[in-house]
Amino acid sequence: MSTLRFKALELVEKRGIRKVTPPSSKVSDYFGENTFDQRVMRQMLSSDIFENLQNAIKKGTPINEYDADAAASAMKTWAISKGATHYTHWFQPLTGTTAEKHDAFFKLSDDGTPMEQFKGSALIRQEPDASSFPSGGLRQTFEARGYTAWDPTSPAFLIQSGSSKTLCIPTIFVSYTGEALDNKAPLLKALERVDIAATEICQYFDKNVTKVTASLGCEQEFFLIDRALADARPDLLLSGRALFGRKPPKGQQLDDHYFGSIPPRVKNFLEELEVESYRLGIPIVTRHNEVAPSQFEVAPYFEEVNVANDHNQLLMDIMEKVAMKHNFKVLFHEKPFAEMNGSGKHNNWSLITNTGKNVFAPSTKAKENLQFLTFFVNTLKAVYDYADLLRASIASAGNDHRLGANEAPPAIISAFIGSQLSAVIEELENNGDIKVDKGDNLYMKLGIDKIPPILLDNTDRNRTSPFAFTGNKFEFRAVGSTANTAVPMTILNTIVANQLQEFKKDVDALIDKGTKKEVAIVNTLRKYIQHSKGIIFDGNGYSDEWVKEAKKRGLSNIPTTPKALDILVKKDSIKLFEHMQIMSAAELKARHEVLLENFILKLQIESRIMVDMAKNHIVPTGIKYQNQLIENVKGLKEIGLDQETQEIITTIKIISKHISDIKRLSYEMTQERKRVNAIKDTRKKAIAYDEDIKAKYFDEIRWHCDKLETMVDDEIWPLPKFREMLFIR
Repeated sequence: MSTLRFKALELVEKRGIRKVTPPSSKVSDYFGENTFDQRVMRQMLSSDIFENLQNAIKKGTPINEYDADAAASAMKTWAISKGATHYTHWFQPLTGTTAEKHDAFFKLSDDGTPMEQFKGSALIRQEPDASSFPSGGLRQTFEARGYTAWDPTSPAFLIQSGSSKTLCIPTIFVSYTGEALDNKAPLLKALERVDIAATEICQYFDKNVTKVTASLGCEQEFFLIDRALADARPDLLLSGRALFGRKPPKGQQLDDHYFGSIPPRVKNFLEELEVESYRLGIPIVTRHNEVAPSQFEVAPYFEEVNVANDHNQLLMDIMEKVAMKHNFKVLFHEKPFAEMNGSGKHNNWSLITNTGKNVFAPSTKAKENLQFLTFFVNTLKAVYDYADLLRASIASAGNDHRLGANEAPPAIISAFIGSQLSAVIEELENNGDIKVDKGDNLYMKLGIDKIPPILLDNTDRNRTSPFAFTGNKFEFRAVGSTANTAVPMTILNTIVANQLQEFKKDVDALIDKGTKKEVAIVNTLRKYIQHSKGIIFDGNGYSDEWVKEAKKRGLSNIPTTPKALDILVKKDSIKLFEHMQIMSAAELKARHEVLLENFILKLQIESRIMVDMAKNHIVPTGIKYQNQLIENVKGLKEIGLDQETQEIITTIKIISKHISDIKRLSYEMTQERKRVNAIKDTRKKAIAYDEDIKAKYFDEIRWHCDKLETMVDDEIWPLPKFREMLFIR
């Protein structure tokens, strides 16, 4: 009873529930109080400077030195009044997380007088040491220069750590020669392109539309495990997932956790998380139990994509800090527990006009439904043409465990649209070339006048679809829970922007030949449907039949990350991103290299952890129990109960075989890892780690270790078990 596991269990039993007291019973009283948002800017800046900054935010106009100084002074005054002592440029390097370097407002003047200072130059640009951030070969290691530049479209905010507060300024991160070293810079470009392209299409239907904003809502799934139990598991501590462990007799099969009553301790954690999020302007509106025991989800209101992504990155950071206060460990890994539901980050995406219209929302007006169908069909075509890019956007070592694992979308990209919308699309396709004489009702000919009552039924959801239409938005369900949503959002908005540009060219070409605008739109959509309808699938994405059917349709099925990432450096991909001015060939190749390296390192770490745990935790425990059984056999023989020893001797032999196999496999995997580490080519090394190490050894070593867990006396097993981590709260 003296093992770390039982000490951890004792701690859990003594846990109290941390009391949470919101600042006010009304969220509106403190929402955004730690955010330098538009409301604060309006109060603290002159009307001229405020207007100039709004133009920079909305129209991308340059910020002059005078306005930058004024904004910096206002930020400093506001932050210091809130107790801040430092500021930082908060950015998102290619590590997939966020980074920050804190500088004090405090300065010494030339005569040694202490003062608080923050100039516009420090707001707009900083030069952090970039040498240790991944660049994928964009620069040499000794070239440490990288620059962060203020992103005024995302509000600055205050973060508190202990008694210290820091002003965080969202920024992009670029190299000395201008290449993006982060995930935000390409996203901002993609959002600008989709705005321009979508606005031009909206002009066909409404001349009042001058801007289209991409919006996003991120549903964040995660596990909450008691901190003491997580700390007693080296695998959870270092890799974020349990590399060993037997599924408990009762898991999620009764579906009694899903949407069930939230445990009191977890509820208080969620309440404090919401309070801290509201203070930072993060509009969380939903919380609930997820499918697996100890799995939960929070979801916000929709926001502009860039802000939504910043808020999601910030939310994950807040969750970890709040969890520590409640003695929890947050697990964001896509598959922390084998044979249990994994975690995703469902990206709910739509396009909103400056007139307040969601282009993916059906209407009671036939003309508006033609606009809806225009954006709907073009999105489907973009997904069809660039499905492999979307697959690459969600590729990671963690998500490889989740995709297709009977609770998440498969690695095959397809789009669910529902039976009713499928019927509408089929009717539009089969109507043939539409010709309208004077006085004819085009919308009635198309059946569009009948669409609203059909579309207002928001279609059934399909949990097996990676890209599903859910009434007035598309839900990119295949995104992993650890992901920075900037990556899939950059690709999705880029391919849709490109497709809308192509659509305008096709329609305008028909109009130039004398075709009526509406007819040109319809006939172009019909051609697109015929081209891309293979991407539409409303059935069970988990089934073997779908794998066969997808192959017939020519859809890719790339189950693992190293090969899924190949598309990033294909000629067509490079041509697309360079044409759209999102990323250069060098930037794409750099990301390909960085993502492969990340995949290698994660599998390398997991392999080392497995060997360490097998040698230092599991094998010694197996030997200890084996020796106890041997002593038991000796004792039974001494008193003449030889026949009673046979079953025990059989158990000893089975344990001995498991121990022997664990030692052998661990040694072989270590030797294989040494061989693979010597491979110079990054792609070949990543594939070798995937196929020659992970595929050959991980599951087999785990099987033997998990068998020992079922045989060894519970009193001496050293690692917290699944039943304890998932059910003891």
